[in-house]
Amino acid sequence: MTTAEPTTAEPTTAEPTSTGPTTAGPTTAGPTSTEPTSTEPTTAEPTTRPRPYQHYVYAYPHKTAYRTLPDRPPLRTLWAAEPKDALSLYLHIPFCEVRCGFCNLFTRIGAPDGLTGAYLDALERQADAVRAALGDSDEVRFATAAFGGGTPTFLTAAELDRLCDIAEHRMGADLRAVPLSVEASPATATADRLAVLAGRGTTRLSLGVQSFIDSEARAAVRPQRRADVEAALGRVRDARVPVLNIDLIYGIDGQTEDTWRHSLDAALDWRPEELYLYPLYVRPLTGLDRRRTGPDPDWDEQRLRLYRAGRDHLLAHGYTQQSMRMFRRADAPSQGADDYACQTDGMIGLGCGARSYTARLHYSFDYAVDMHEIRAIIDDYVTTADFSHAEVGHAMDAHEARRRHLLQSLLQADGLRTDDYRTRFGAAPADDFGPELECLAEHGWLADDPAVLRLTPEGLAHSDAIGPGLFSPAVRAAMAAYERK
Repeated sequence: MTTAEPTTAEPTTAEPTSTGPTTAGPTTAGPTSTEPTSTEPTTAEPTTRPRPYQHYVYAYPHKTAYRTLPDRPPLRTLWAAEPKDALSLYLHIPFCEVRCGFCNLFTRIGAPDGLTGAYLDALERQADAVRAALGDSDEVRFATAAFGGGTPTFLTAAELDRLCDIAEHRMGADLRAVPLSVEASPATATADRLAVLAGRGTTRLSLGVQSFIDSEARAAVRPQRRADVEAALGRVRDARVPVLNIDLIYGIDGQTEDTWRHSLDAALDWRPEELYLYPLYVRPLTGLDRRRTGPDPDWDEQRLRLYRAGRDHLLAHGYTQQSMRMFRRADAPSQGADDYACQTDGMIGLGCGARSYTARLHYSFDYAVDMHEIRAIIDDYVTTADFSHAEVGHAMDAHEARRRHLLQSLLQADGLRTDDYRTRFGAAPADDFGPELECLAEHGWLADDPAVLRLTPEGLAHSDAIGPGLFSPAVRAAMAAYERK
């Protein structure tokens, strides 16, 4: 899995880093259960414990709440009053060698001759337009950068070099001076590609492994052999990228605590600086979706059991928990803000699957999961000449900004300092979200600490219910009205 759209689950996510399993696989078998889709409204009632696995909140609002912007606001206007001295930069590559059965990321399988070159041409045109819209070069600085997808390492070594040139020479990001995270799959983590990335300043390489057991990889519709995964991990270590992240998935059909521990131990043999543990989801329009039968409480319990076993195993091996999904080795080098991929305002996303964030508008291009629809969107992107306007997005009012801040902080293990929230917004979190916080406390998911809003260990375990339950009614309504494609 790659993350960037974020992660992350979304993902990604999913834009930039770890948002959920990324790259690759045909489409056949898998669990016979499914999850509510991300377009269904969800809420947590104090008297009813919600299902633990609803969906991964790697960004708020979700892209299914975005709509076409009839006024197509100029980027220059959107960014005129925004702080631009600590921007995040995300470049999205929407290509994979194959598509995993669980993957609902914005990506296509393979690329006809010339498409990746045409895509990079469009990326250059977009970068030029965005950089011009940002204005005075002395005011513009990038604090973090990430390449996500899809699979950025689907590009050849020469194309990756060109991608770095776009970030540096077109956008003005100094990739050797800021944290740079890149997502990869075992098949595409070749020595020549890794040499380019390491030479251009990559500080973190995220490898979507999912399972070290071949039969489990097949059950998740991800054709790979452990020997190939181990070889790819060796190449990453040889490239001396400072931080290696390994993505693993729990809840695969036939997976047991013993096989889960086997994958965890196989990953730990490489002493990765980071590990992401993702619950398997079966989402609409994905390969595993062909066997949907509805909610399955037994599968929920299996995933909770495996999550707790994985969490405890990593904590016992010297890792610290950063969120429900993310675990970091205690001595790992810092990578800056963990939420660089898709949580902070001041986010510049380039590519047809990337989001950009200002304080008042989140914007992107059209969104789809279906392969035919994705190909059409990519084809439109590569022929676009004018990138100077925002096309699709979601306006953020003051209350949504507060809700987003609460969400992105509360779902991190460190939580939210109430004094920091009051300084930023002039009110206490309980003043703005009293009923929601009382609900979490009733479930035993909120720690009893007046200085910090922090989830308990069981609260973190239920992050994929807590996040959706905190969505605003307006966002949930927009997601429910989204026409899936």
